[in-house]
Order: sequence, then C-alpha cells, then structure tokens
Amino acid sequence: MSSAHGFVLLHEESVPEIDSHARLYRHTKSGASLLSLTNQDENKVFGITFRTPVTTANGLPHIMEHVVLAGSRKFPVKEPFIEMVKGSLNTFLNAMTFPDKTSYPVASTNLKDFYNLIDVYLDGVFHPLLTPQHLDYEGWHYDLETADDPLQYKGVVFNEMKGAYSSPDGLMGKYSREALFDPDHPYGVDSGGDPRVIPTLTYEAFKAFHETYYHPSNALIYFYGDDDPEERLRLLDRYLSEFEARPVASEIPVYPLRSEGRRAVLPYSVDPSEEPVENGRYYLTLNWLLPEIEDVKTGMGLSILSHILSGTVGSPLQRALMESGLGEDTIGGGFSLTYTRQGTFTAGMKGIQKENLERVEALIIDTLTGLARGGIDPETVAASLNTVEFRLREANTGSYPRGLVYMFSILGRWLYDGDPLEGLRYEKPLAAVKDAAAAGGFFEGLIEEYLLQNPHRATVILEPNTTLAQEQRAEEERRLAETRARLSPAELEAIRANSLAIKKRQETPDDPADLAKLPTLSLDDLEPKVRTYPLARDGFQETEILFHDLFTNGIVYFRVGFNLRVLPQELLPYVPLFSDALTEIGTETEDYVKLSQRIGRHSGGIGASHYIADRHDAPEALAWLFLKGKATLAQTGEMLAIMRDVLLTVRLDNRERFRQMVLEEKAGEESGLIPGGHSVVIGRLKAMFSEAGWISEQMNGLDYLFFLRRLAAEVETNWPAVLSRLEEIRRRLIRRGHMICDITLDADNFNQIRPQIESFIAALPAGDETLQIWSPERRRRNEGFTMPAQVNYVGKGANIHELGFESHGSIHVISNMLRTGYLWEQVRMKGGAYGAFMPYNAYAGLIGFVSYRDPNLEKTLAVYDNTAAYLRSVPWTQENIEKAIIGVIGNMDSYQLPDAKGYTALIHYLHGITDDYRQARRDEVLSTGVADFLRFADVLDAIKKEGQIVVLGSAEKIGRAEKDFELTLTRVI
Repeated sequence: MSSAHGFVLLHEESVPEIDSHARLYRHTKSGASLLSLTNQDENKVFGITFRTPVTTANGLPHIMEHVVLAGSRKFPVKEPFIEMVKGSLNTFLNAMTFPDKTSYPVASTNLKDFYNLIDVYLDGVFHPLLTPQHLDYEGWHYDLETADDPLQYKGVVFNEMKGAYSSPDGLMGKYSREALFDPDHPYGVDSGGDPRVIPTLTYEAFKAFHETYYHPSNALIYFYGDDDPEERLRLLDRYLSEFEARPVASEIPVYPLRSEGRRAVLPYSVDPSEEPVENGRYYLTLNWLLPEIEDVKTGMGLSILSHILSGTVGSPLQRALMESGLGEDTIGGGFSLTYTRQGTFTAGMKGIQKENLERVEALIIDTLTGLARGGIDPETVAASLNTVEFRLREANTGSYPRGLVYMFSILGRWLYDGDPLEGLRYEKPLAAVKDAAAAGGFFEGLIEEYLLQNPHRATVILEPNTTLAQEQRAEEERRLAETRARLSPAELEAIRANSLAIKKRQETPDDPADLAKLPTLSLDDLEPKVRTYPLARDGFQETEILFHDLFTNGIVYFRVGFNLRVLPQELLPYVPLFSDALTEIGTETEDYVKLSQRIGRHSGGIGASHYIADRHDAPEALAWLFLKGKATLAQTGEMLAIMRDVLLTVRLDNRERFRQMVLEEKAGEESGLIPGGHSVVIGRLKAMFSEAGWISEQMNGLDYLFFLRRLAAEVETNWPAVLSRLEEIRRRLIRRGHMICDITLDADNFNQIRPQIESFIAALPAGDETLQIWSPERRRRNEGFTMPAQVNYVGKGANIHELGFESHGSIHVISNMLRTGYLWEQVRMKGGAYGAFMPYNAYAGLIGFVSYRDPNLEKTLAVYDNTAAYLRSVPWTQENIEKAIIGVIGNMDSYQLPDAKGYTALIHYLHGITDDYRQARRDEVLSTGVADFLRFADVLDAIKKEGQIVVLGSAEKIGRAEKDFELTLTRVI
C-alpha cells in the first residue's frame, strides 16, 4: 500500500462504465475515508457525508445541516454559505439531510472556485461556531416582542417543516416510512423534524450531536473530476490532520422484517368549507420493507422491475390503477433502493372515495399476484431493459453534475460499509439480469419473493379532516400558553431579551475584516466573452432544419417543433393534454401500452413539451410545442417512425384514457401547490404583465388548474365537443409550414441520418395555417389564493417597461445582490421564511419579489416596499458589487451537456438572439457599478407604488389581510 499526505491507498481500479480511475484511501491520523475519482469531466464535484442516525423527530440533523454553514472558526461571518452563493461560479452548492446521513456537496468547472468552496465547507463541518444563537435562529426559539405579547415559536427549520407538513404528499411519505419502522430505529422518525417535536431540542443535545457525528472517523469524502488527484490529498490533510481517529457508533442497523402487516389511518388538512370530505379526497399506499440487498444482480433487477411495474403510462401496475377509475392519480414510485440501507416498495393512489379504499388495496395485490404467477409481457420487459440500459450508458443527468449523481450511487453501498464502487459497475449485473430475463421468470420471482411472500407490509391511509389545521393551531397555542404561565417574570424577560438579541445579531453587518477572510474570485477569473454554440441552418421542403455539430457519443438528439400561434387562444389550455396524448393515448395501430413498449424498446425516450417565452424584440411571445426523442444511431429510423406515427395517427377519440389523463393532470397540479407555491405566485404575477406569462398561466398555472376541473366534468357531459377541439389542434398544428427540426449530433453521423430526417419531414402534411393574433385577458388586481397550509408564498411585481424604465444587464446583478443580501436577511433571517427570491425577465421587463414557506404576510410586503430605501442607504462599493457580478456570470455560464447546448442554440435562434446581442448584455453585467444600484432604487419606488400583489397560503392570514391590501380572494383547494 502506498501513502501520501497522511493517506494510505487501500484500493484502486479503473471504472470503464464512467470512464474514471478510482482510488480508495484511509487518512491514517483522523480515520477519514476518501474515494477519489479522476477523469476528464471539467464539472468537478466534492462531497463530505456523515452518518447521522436519529432517535427523535426534533430535527437535529436537519438543523445541524443549516448551522454548520452559518459561520465557522476560519470564516466567522453570519452566512458563509450565502456569501459564497453571491460570488461563485458553482454548478452546484447545497447540503442535504437524509434519514441516515447528511451530505455537503459542491461542484464547479472553475478550479479556483472549486477549491474555495471546499475550504469553506470543510471549515464549516469540522469547526462551526455552533452557538446557542445559531440553534435559536436556524432551529427554534421562543419569541416575545413585548412582555404582554403571546409567546411564539420561531426558527427557519421550524417554519420549513410546517410547510412540509402542510403537503399531503409529503405527509404520506413520512407516515409510510414510520409505518414500516418502529420509532427506535433511525428510519422510524423524521430526520427533517416534526414541528410539534422540534421545540424539545436543547442546546446540550445539539452540541453533543456535532461532537459525536461530525468527526473525520465518521466521514466519507468524495472527489470527482479533472483536478489534480494529489492536490486533493494535500487539501484534505490540512484539515484532517488536526483530529485523532476514534470509534463513532453511527452504524445503521438492519431492521428485522416483521411477520405481520400494519394498517394506519391518519388525517390531513382540507379546507373547512369543503364538504363532503369523503368525495374523492383519500390517499392510500401499500408499502413493503425489503431485507438488505447485498447481491448486485438482485439490486439491478429490482431497479429494472420498478420501471417494469410503474415506470411508464403503459406499465402494468400503473395501468391497472389508472384504468380502474378508483382514484385520480398514482403515488408511491415503486422500489426505492438508494437512500436507505434497506429498500422499500410503495404503490398507491390519491383522489380516492372512501368506499373505494379497500378496492384499491386489493387491486394492487391482485395485479402483483397476476404478474408473478401469470407472467409479465415480454415486450414490457424488453422495453424496460432497453430504457434502463440506455440511461446508464447515456449518463445524462441534466442540470445536475454527473459526479453528484455518482456520489449518491456510491453512498448507497459505502455508507453501510460495503464496496463503494459497486454502485458504478453496472456492466456485469446488467448482463446477468438480461441473461436471467431471457431465461424467463426472473422478474416474476422478484415480485413473489420480495413482495407477495414478504409479510412486512404497511397500509397507510390519509383521510381528509376539515378541523385538523384549527386543532393543530389550538394545540400549539395551548402549549405556548402553558409554558408562558409557568415562566416567572424574570424568565419571560430573558426570552424577550433573547428575541431582541437575535434580531440585533441579524441586523448587525458582518465585520468587513471577517468577510475579507472568505476566499473569492475576481473579475479577472471570468471569461469576458460569451460562450457560443454551433448552429447550421438548412431546409427541406417547407421545414427549417437546424443542426448542432457536437460530440454526443453516438446519441441522436432530435426535436420537431410546431408553432402554437396557429391555434386560436381558446385552445391553448388543451395543449398540455394534447402534448401528453401524443405518446400516452395510443395510435390507430397500437394502444398506449403497445406504444409505450415500442418507445422503450427502440429509443432512449420520446416525449412532448411546450416552450413559452417573451421576446426581446416584439410584444408577441414565442409559443412552441416540441416532440423530442433520443436514440442511438442504429435506433434512429425506428425513433423517427414512432414520432411520425404519433403525430399522424394519435387516437384522440379514446375518451376513457383521456379522462384518466385529465384527472392525473389535475391531481398533479394540486399536489404541486404547497411545495411549489412560489412558482405559482410568480406565474400569476407574470400573467398580469406579459403575453408569455398569460399563456403560461393558461397551460401551467392556477387558471390551468381551474380549467382542468371544468374539463373533467365536460369530458363526462359533452365529450364530442372536447374531442372536436383536440382534433382541431392536430389539424391546425401538425403541418410542415410552421415546423422546425433540430438535431444535435456530430457532423459525420448527421450526414448519415439526414435522409431519414428528410423522409420524416416528407411524411407530414404540407401547407400551413395562418398565425393567430391573441388578445390576452390581463386581470390587474391584488389576489389572495387560499389553501390548507401553515405557511404563505407572498409576491409582488410589475413590468418596469410599462413604468418607463428599460431592461439592463445590471438588474441581474442588483437582483442577485438583493436576493442573497437584503431579502435573505429580512425575509429569512428576521422573518423566519425559508427563502426569498427576486425573479427578473429582461425581455419583458418583469421583476418582482416572492417568498417561500413564509410565516408572515404583511411584514414581508413591507420588506419589499422598503427595498428602494435600503438601496439608497447602503454605502455600495465596487468590491462588493463585483461579488454579485461573479454570481450572475456563473448562472449565465452554467455547465451544459451536449443535448442542452444544442437546445440552447435552438432557443437563441427562435428568439433571434445573436452572439453580439448576448455579448452586449454580458458587458452590461460585467460593467455594473454603484450608479446602477442607485438608479435602480427609482425602479423599486415605482414597483412599491404600482406593483401588484399575489399571495398563496393560509386562509386565516390572507383573510386578515384582505381589506388592507384589497385582495380578491379565491379558494384553491
């Protein structure tokens, strides 16, 4: 064994599946473990993970995750994390709490930035300040402004988890896990924290938790990318050499399987005015706990089985549930094998009527039994095998760094003292699974062994409750009142003084000398020129062809786009469902199951989406529907044939299948309201001020949700009218005249497949439709949307072009500075919300504010209105402005895989955005100065006066604000 910089090399090997060389080390002095992967990927990733088992739902690991990045020995400022966010080129920067571990990953393509981030993270996890005030702020504390006020709970994580516990989908995940485990096991309690239990966490327990688990002997450290592997060792040794190795009792025990099942019925909150609650509002899941899976072939087989059962609309379990009509949408997700030591399997439905609960439960069991004993369709098996293999080989992780996805695959074994590389070596287990599948009965056997013959099963039902929210508020108020009654005047005064001290700390700026200790980049570290993307234009018959000459490792990325402006505006709400129908409803020769199987067997995936965006050079928005597919070169002909068939022969007249799609879409929109409330509010504001915002609201906002509810009824009462509109969309849209084809591939391979693309184009109908002029209905009014939630999403915005101001690149810098500075301090640090944002659309001139999981409403709006005064009061310097510039350039230069580069070039082309235009905007960003900040205060004054307000959240709090802010109230759910 070789050694260097305090590390002993334990093992090394090449991992051809990810084109990397792996070295596994142990740091001799501290006991830390390191896995170092070297390769040619410029998007470098670092992560440090600690096993953090819990015994109570007081949120300890979650709060610790927040606190260790809130000031450290080397960087004693209030928020090192957010300071780095302001001025980093990172491609990923976050921390995550799981049921049994806490991870701190970072990624960047810039080497200096990468090592800066690592330095801050390592000092944070090993040497956090960890004062009682940190626990008070990030976790919980009693708050008392005056001696006569009622006592309150405050804290960032406390409010975050109140938001999480307002979501029935989130509650179902929590309750399902708790039903599988007992509370004496780490997986049997919520590591994120239960708002009722968080106030039991003491500072002594908090500090002891860090001392116990945040030690290098309990750390799993990971590097990935093209940086110097020896420098990694030097960098780590500087921190690790301060510690002595010691045993840490953090093992996650295997939970013994029970010999009998469990059943739990638990409440979730619905609006008190919603009667009768039995009408389609129940949730049900069946959940199995698996034994620990140590055989990699079995693990791979279960992952593929999950896709077989539920991975597509045509999957047998997914199909059985949706075609039953017993609920509105499926939930559960199948097998989960990555984030816990023992895997689970979950299947269920939402939107169930009470009398159908037992039928859903029986249907799941009967379907699994039928598959295990009657056999799975070989076409379904073949489709899933091809899909999973394609994904493994393509390794397309989207905007996530590849190295981060690999890290979590590795932790699935490494955290439990297994071989960390097992999660990366997929060739042998994949081949073994394919051989076993070819022999027959393999997947059926897995269902039999791990589900049907597994008695460790839990049925969990969520039942709607109209009084739950009121009861929870009353119970919290009772506990606070009892606490207040027990406290002496001196103790109450101490609480009041502590509340004032917390606020003072939040309001007190960091010492400039301490801020200067944080590692930073300079403008000299930035590339002054915009990144360019290859694009060649051509045409065939009536259709434009765009080609992006990029290396894709032999994968063809193909898009065909149709201009939605050929449609009358009343058809726009139907577009998302029409898009889904192309691949999810079947064709004249194949039902949707056979079509799904064909897509899975002969491509890497085919699906439709829409693109809606404002333009910089015209008031009319871009509106396109794209059907996109990806395939190997050998599969290209079949992929194009499938795309041709769905465009020309989709069976829109399948009423029952379309009804299922409407209900599924409606359920998805409703379940996204609480976790994505900030996006709902932003979308609503945009709809008031731009055509693109208005279109998006028709196709993906509250207006769309209300449309889906009406449509669900119309499908039952007037199907011919609905079908007529869908057919009109196809007739108008699927034509070559306003069509564009886009291909990302290297030039040699493109020339080989070009004849196939031309044949595809020639098969589609000729001619075009007249482009329509749409007349958006802009409802300018302050709006309040209510739902059963304990938190709010508070927004305010305007169109600065209408207010007499021009868009400018400096606004990106200012909004970045405000989001990570003033708004972070006022809305999160002082207000207790989980976050605040300042979205800006330069093309349309839209700018605004929105908060996330916010306990406040009026106070947050006051913060927004005070932003102009704040801008004028701060002694801005070019030095602190440059930090925000760097952050903006990092966002502009986000790392992209080849398919994303091709798509970016396509979007630039559709917008008419030249490289010269992009360079001008970049130059505006790079040259942002103090004068720009001061000028922007005038814009904010105008928004304060003329901006519109949109609030989503608690009916009680929104109701109290109705008159003061002239809100038009609407109950959403």
